[in-house]
Parts: sequence; C-alpha cells; structure tokens
Amino acid sequence: MTYTVQIKVMPLKELLDPQGKAIEGGLQNLGLNNVEDVRVGKNISLQINADTPDQAKQIAEEASKKLLANPVMEYFEVSVN
Repeated sequence: MTYTVQIKVMPLKELLDPQGKAIEGGLQNLGLNNVEDVRVGKNISLQINADTPDQAKQIAEEASKKLLANPVMEYFEVSVN
C-alpha cells in the first residue's frame, strides 16, 4: 500500500534562525508588531510503499536521519496520513 508521509523539519529551538529573524523584521516593518517569533523550516511529503503505516513511518524516520534533517541543527517530526 502507498502511504503519504509528512516530515516537518525545523531548526533546534536553542539555535538562532537567521531566516526567521529576517522574516520577523520584515513583518515588524509592515506594522505587524504582534508577531513575537518566527521559525522557518521545511515540510517534506513522501509517497512510501509499505505494508503498514508503522513501516512507512520507520522508512521516513530513517530517510530523515540519513538525509532530510541535520541532527546537529534541526529536529524532525513524522506523520503518516
């Protein structure tokens, strides 16, 4: 069966996110002063052939650890739809 898997990759909360800070500054310049913090990440969608949703999740987690996320700077979350 084919499963759609979403992987959310975000910078670690302890690290500075320069792209997020630039967007935050731009929003402030536009008068949107209620925005207090911006973090920019990636959303990756995979179509995975697997026997079970758990197997699809394991495959996506392995792909994330080996290629899609840098564990030194990012964390990831996997969800199977």
